Amino acid sequence: MTELLQKFDVVIIGAGAAGLMCAAKAAARGRQVLVVDHANKAGKKILMSGGGRCNFTNYFVAADKYLSHNPHFCKSALKRYSQWDFIALVEANGIAYHEKKDGQLFCDNKASDILNMLLDECATAGAVIRLRTDVADIQQTGNDDYRYQLSAGGEVLQCQSLVIATGGPSIPTLGATGFGYDIARQFGLKVYPARAGLVPFTLTDRNKALSEALSGTALAVDVSCGGMSFLDDMLFTHRGLSGPAMLQISSYWQQGDELLINLLPAEDCASLLRQVAHERPKLLLRTWLAELTTNKFAERWLDGHALAAATLAQLSGAEMDAIAEGLHQWRVKPAGTEGYRTAEVALGGVDTDELSSKTMEAKQAPGLFFIGEVVDVTGHLGGFNFQWAWASAVAAAEFV
Repeated sequence: MTELLQKFDVVIIGAGAAGLMCAAKAAARGRQVLVVDHANKAGKKILMSGGGRCNFTNYFVAADKYLSHNPHFCKSALKRYSQWDFIALVEANGIAYHEKKDGQLFCDNKASDILNMLLDECATAGAVIRLRTDVADIQQTGNDDYRYQLSAGGEVLQCQSLVIATGGPSIPTLGATGFGYDIARQFGLKVYPARAGLVPFTLTDRNKALSEALSGTALAVDVSCGGMSFLDDMLFTHRGLSGPAMLQISSYWQQGDELLINLLPAEDCASLLRQVAHERPKLLLRTWLAELTTNKFAERWLDGHALAAATLAQLSGAEMDAIAEGLHQWRVKPAGTEGYRTAEVALGGVDTDELSSKTMEAKQAPGLFFIGEVVDVTGHLGGFNFQWAWASAVAAAEFV
């Protein structure tokens, strides 16, 4: 049986944030656009992001909020389609939103508001979306009018421009794969090895027992590793350490690295102990620590400690200093991370040196574009990865 041949100006593989944004903008230029995705639903990561409310951008987008082997690559796209441009689109569609903290913008209602906005933009512009469509083969045709030919869903598709918006392998339960990396390699592009980013840590040493016992307890901490530090909340879990601070630093952590965690960054514990010992000498050390943290934390942190039942008046200056150092410099060597199963993003991806920062087009494969997470640009937690998706998609959409 002969496969049906269909021709489009642009075929986009991936119906996620970047793919849908690119489709809407390219179709609005008058391009005939088809989006294909193997999933049964578009924008699955959008729907689960931000606890179901989608942290769609950030007021404080800047290049230093992104990791890449070329830290300058993201600047062009982010400047030409900024957070203010996406906020204007959100407002034009009547979507209510709020700032949670640190410039992080979330939908008041549900993440589906953002997905529906993108789907509406695609529909209005005339972009076609086909789900449950696997791409089996991609070849160059040698024809400048229709440079690429794909076997997809039992059909043969030809297009002048092919956009890879497949994302990375993070959260495979949503259908994420490394397919985009395979396409890049097929056409001779360098791909940096991928690894899980914005991901919780796992512990196996004596700290695992502490973490298990404190599961569900959260503290505001300052964590450092790899020359970076983040001040945010940390959450103890049955498996290890999570929360925004841990997710942020995980992108800078390498296997074998040690985390330096200040459990009480808002205090100078050595000075505070001396002050409180003078004012409340009969106060138990455990009670003092519980007042700064939680009863459970104080109990578990001091469990087995020789001074656990001591009053502050019974502590020597050296003992106070040692207690303070332990709280300000908790050294943890994670066994690893929870991996792609819970990672919000994948670090690594298509080498930016292979792409034009203006158009996102592959320098050695005309008509082939890479956008979003599949590219070696990874943002911090807080809406930065979505902004990269929007910006890189619009950059490509202007030239596909």
